[in-house]
Amino acid sequence: MFPRPFKCFSFTVYRDWLYRYSFTNAGLRSVITDLGEGTTMHCWVPKFPKPNKPALILIHGFGANAMWQYGEYLRHFVPRFNVFVPDLLFFGESSTSRPERSDSFQAQCVKKLMEAHGVFRMNVVGISYGGFVGYRMAAQFPEAVDKLVLCCAGVCLEEQDMKNGLFKVADLDDATSILVPQTPDKLRELLRFSFVRPARGVPSWFLTDFIEVMCKEHVEEKKQLIAAILKDRQLSDLPKITQSTLILWGDQDQVFPLELAHRLKSHIGGTAQLAVIKDAGHALNVEKPKEFAKHLKSFLIGPESSDQSPSITEQIQKTIFDFHKS
Repeated sequence: MFPRPFKCFSFTVYRDWLYRYSFTNAGLRSVITDLGEGTTMHCWVPKFPKPNKPALILIHGFGANAMWQYGEYLRHFVPRFNVFVPDLLFFGESSTSRPERSDSFQAQCVKKLMEAHGVFRMNVVGISYGGFVGYRMAAQFPEAVDKLVLCCAGVCLEEQDMKNGLFKVADLDDATSILVPQTPDKLRELLRFSFVRPARGVPSWFLTDFIEVMCKEHVEEKKQLIAAILKDRQLSDLPKITQSTLILWGDQDQVFPLELAHRLKSHIGGTAQLAVIKDAGHALNVEKPKEFAKHLKSFLIGPESSDQSPSITEQIQKTIFDFHKS
C-alpha cells in the first residue's frame, strides 16, 4: 500500500524537473521558435552546436513528453551528434492556430524549425506517432533526411485494418480514449497495451497526477491528430522513400502489431532493415532500453565498444544519494 503524497507535491512534476535538469546538463537548451502563421514550436537544441557533427532529430510519440521518451538516450548521441528534441504540435510547448492536423503538416513544421536553427540535413528517429512524422519528412524532403529510424510506427496501416480486426481496439473512439487517457482506468489500459509486463498495483492518485500534468492540454487536438493519420489511409497512397532506414519493433506490440513492421519493410524495399526486439511491447524504448540503444547506435554510428557511462536514471539516483549523505 502506497501512502498518499502531500497534497501540493506532484511526482510527475518532480520527475519532469529531473529530466529537464538532465537535458540541460547534457548541453541542451530549451528554445521556442515562432514559425509564423500562428505556429510556435519548442525544441531542445545544442547550447554550442559543433559544425563538424551531423544533426540528429529525436521525434516523440504520444504519451509522456519528449524528455521522458528520450532522456535515457542523450548520453549515447550527444558526443557524436548535434541533438535536437522537438515537441510536436499540441505537445509540450508547441501549438498552432492553423487547422491542419496531418502528419505531413507536422513534418513541414519540424523541417521549418530545423531550418530556423540552421540545420538543412539530418538523421531522424521517430517513435510511434513520431515515426509517422519522420516518414513524411523523408518522403517530402529527401534531400534533407540522411538516415531514418522508425520505432514501432504503424506507417503502413490502412483505414480498413481497423474494420478487419488487426487492432485490439474496437474503433477510433476507443483508440483515442486510450491514447489520450483522461481517467486512471484508461491510463491503466494504455499501460497494458504498451508493455509486455506493465507495472501492477499503481495507485489511482499516482495515475491521476500523471494525467493532470501530462494529458489535460490540447485533448481535442490530439484526438484530431489520431483521426487524421487513419482517415482514408491506403498503402497504395503512401510514397516510397529511398533513405537508409531502420525499422525497430517489439515482437509483442499490441498497439501496432508486428505485421505492420513486415508490411513497412516490404513497402520500402532494399534500403530498409528490420530489427525485432524480443519480449518487448509498444513502449520498447522504456521496456528494453539497452537493446533499443544498441540498435540505434549500431545503425546511426556503427559498431563500437560498449558505453559504460551511467544512465540518467543512475545519475539522478546518485545525485539524490549524495544530497542525503551530505
